[in-house]
Amino acid sequence: MMSSMTTMWSSMISNVIFMAFITISIMKVMSCLDNGLCLTPPMGWLSWERFGCNVKCHIKPDDCISEKLFKDMADRLVSDGYREVGYNRINIDDCWMSRSRTKDKKLLPDPKRFPNGIRHLADYMHSRGLKLGIYQNYGLKTCMGYPGLIGYQKVDAQTFADWQIDMIKIDACFTPVHTLDKGYEDFGDVLNQTGRPMVYSCSWPYYQLHTSTVIPNWNLIADKCNIWRTYHDIHANWKDLLATIDFVGDNQQVLNRNVGPGRWNDPDMLLIGNKGLTVDQSMVQMGIWSVIAAPLFMSNDLRHITQEFKNILLNKEVIAINQDPMGEPGFRVFHNETLDIWVRPLMPSHPQHDSGIGDTSYALAFVNRRQDGQITVGVKLEELGLKTSRSYRMRYVFAKRDLSVMTGADTVRVSIPATGIRLLTAILD
Repeated sequence: MMSSMTTMWSSMISNVIFMAFITISIMKVMSCLDNGLCLTPPMGWLSWERFGCNVKCHIKPDDCISEKLFKDMADRLVSDGYREVGYNRINIDDCWMSRSRTKDKKLLPDPKRFPNGIRHLADYMHSRGLKLGIYQNYGLKTCMGYPGLIGYQKVDAQTFADWQIDMIKIDACFTPVHTLDKGYEDFGDVLNQTGRPMVYSCSWPYYQLHTSTVIPNWNLIADKCNIWRTYHDIHANWKDLLATIDFVGDNQQVLNRNVGPGRWNDPDMLLIGNKGLTVDQSMVQMGIWSVIAAPLFMSNDLRHITQEFKNILLNKEVIAINQDPMGEPGFRVFHNETLDIWVRPLMPSHPQHDSGIGDTSYALAFVNRRQDGQITVGVKLEELGLKTSRSYRMRYVFAKRDLSVMTGADTVRVSIPATGIRLLTAILD
């Protein structure tokens, strides 16, 4: 029998989910970047959260921002199976440069830490079926004080193209927020003029949302950027992870409006494998990042990751949710201090009926926010959007275990560990 708490949640869920579906149904995609890149969320590895701005290679030669570090991580993507499941990008963050430009105003990688230059590193990636990304800041200096982009937009864009870079992350430290719309738009145009296809990763809306009262022009952002940061830098602890997830859920009507193939919200890096997150909490991040169609950029040390965390990152079924070709982001349909429920439409789908409503498969995520014990939840599937007239093959994704075939009239019951997740797929039968 369902507990009294579960019964109460079922009643609350019915009311909240109805309003969530009404709200989500009126959201429309307004515009989008059409450069043919990132038709599904990009996947790979990024240095910042795990290695920061460690430039002291004489002290920690294996852990400093250097050519060696990025080659080491590239080798792990290939040898440990990450590339095979989709992680095909290595991204350099801040602190890769020399402190000054060359005489002809070009950026220069630190010659001691990158002795063979960035083009050599790009060639190294490409020869292994990987892509290379790099960092710059729309300001006079980067966030950590290295040469910035302003005044050198054309020369930097051409330099990145000449180096065969595949992705550009542009930050916006120390820059007046009212200049960002024009600055990011203009630099995106300059990148396109190089003729080199480069994914454009923008921090544009983050600075407007969190350092000012400027309302982001989401249509313009989606028209110019492939991915865009929406929230603060994330750190490996449950409080930070939950705050990031809550920001996405609390603002989903705005954040989801322009999401789709080629354009994605970026809630920041995957922390899985770092100290500070348990296995269950790591599954929460991997599951929710996949449901909301977020980029999957690991920031960890792939040379020293234990198998239980590696299994989470390499779970093909979770990655398939993230990479679903329909590109519809998931949305939170229930939220209180104990429980979150998220739903994402997935392929395969069926054409619209005469009613105008189409059928899709789904990912369903149930998150236990509490740190003090397991909870059990029951909810009728039609309350999550599944049709009573259709049959769905139900499956636990992390456990890789099938349930029975259900219809929308059936009730699914899940037990969720503390600070944990139950992630299911409901595939049209």
